[in-house]
Amino acid sequence: MNFLLILLNIFFVSFADKPVQATPALSPRAVEQRAKWNIATDELDYPVHAAYLDSLRQHGATICHTSRWMNGATCSMTDEQAAAVAQLPFVTAVEATRMDRQGSTVSKRRSMPAEAMLTNHALDELPTDAQLALYNLQPLHELGYHGQGILITVCDGGFTNANTLGCFRQSQEFGHFDFTDDADDFYGYTGTHGSLCLSSISGKTDQYTGAATAADYYLMRSEEAETESPKEMDNLVAALEKADSLGTNIFSVSLGYAMFDNDEWTLTYDALDGKTTRASRAAHIAARKGMLVCVAAGNDGDKMWERVSVPADADSILTVGAVNVQGEISSFSSHGPSADNRVKPDVCAVGVSAALIDTNGEIVYRHGTSFATPLIAGLAATLWSALPDENAMKIRERIIRSADRYQNPDARQYGYGIPNAYAAYLGRTTTINSTANAPATVKFMQGNTLYIIRGGKIYDTLGRMVER
Repeated sequence: MNFLLILLNIFFVSFADKPVQATPALSPRAVEQRAKWNIATDELDYPVHAAYLDSLRQHGATICHTSRWMNGATCSMTDEQAAAVAQLPFVTAVEATRMDRQGSTVSKRRSMPAEAMLTNHALDELPTDAQLALYNLQPLHELGYHGQGILITVCDGGFTNANTLGCFRQSQEFGHFDFTDDADDFYGYTGTHGSLCLSSISGKTDQYTGAATAADYYLMRSEEAETESPKEMDNLVAALEKADSLGTNIFSVSLGYAMFDNDEWTLTYDALDGKTTRASRAAHIAARKGMLVCVAAGNDGDKMWERVSVPADADSILTVGAVNVQGEISSFSSHGPSADNRVKPDVCAVGVSAALIDTNGEIVYRHGTSFATPLIAGLAATLWSALPDENAMKIRERIIRSADRYQNPDARQYGYGIPNAYAAYLGRTTTINSTANAPATVKFMQGNTLYIIRGGKIYDTLGRMVER
């Protein structure tokens, strides 16, 4: 018996227009957030025209997901069906984004695993103390701010055991979504990368403290296991749009794209202008819609590509580079600037031997801008919980202005440098160094004056309580 093998490829179909419908694709929380920040509803908030999708299906296409921001749909179909769809009067372009999956020739380059010894830390310190102290986050924790009231979306490739690990409070997860074609169970999928990233935000044990342990979160998968293709960037667009519709405040993604299985799709440096790829445009739109987007710069600083990847080139986001706990840039942290000469990365955090919790509940250490990024997302959540009446762009500005290279940014490696969470809270650009002597006491310098935070209050060296 002979069998006919039909190759189904993936295409992004762009539509010419979008008839505005009665109901925008926004949840009640998203509507409330838009009203709070005075963000008007516009055409981007309405779904694509349902009749157009029906027509694609009639031509044999299977809809993977749609994009209201890009006004199109990601579809699975044969080349012959794609050619027929391209002739439809409401279609402006049909772009191949993934060929029939026959295996990958490009390795995934999200993180650079490495382990260190837990005994590097003093007995009265937690493994996370050094990475939080580098950007002076403990003073805000001591004041009672841990990201409460802030909704974070963590988008990645796999969240093995995230629903059962004791370091996470399951009540804080509001839900999860899978935008890939992988058939694996969401939490049983063998990708551990997302769970590691989540731990640096929400992980909490007697020996570990994440950056924003009171924040709520959604989990989303956009990275596919078998191939490296532009289709994954469209998965990311779908995740950003979903996060926006849910009223997400902060979107943390430790994924990046530049080189693909098919060399014809590989990007050039000119494409890193924040406007060329749909993923980077979507990250910028998310910022316009009131979301603070945090993106890993990439781990290619010591490789041939060298540059940041997509969507790290987007405007109005926080692109994050990796430093060690002494604040020294890593060799692998990808370089800027963007193709249109914007500072990239924007800021840096610990991504060299970052302390994380693995899918067995053990504390481990890993390298990668992947792990610096959720630390910045956690900083932003904690800061935002302290300043709930400010919008995403103001929180972003506070973080950047507090960084130690703000006055003289390094557009190649450090960007604006390492933020100072407490200085950001105070609205200062001066550098404040802090050390944590014990969980209940934090010392920090402001100018030449030493202050102490104890029990949520600030004192001078004479023991007098001072104004916040």
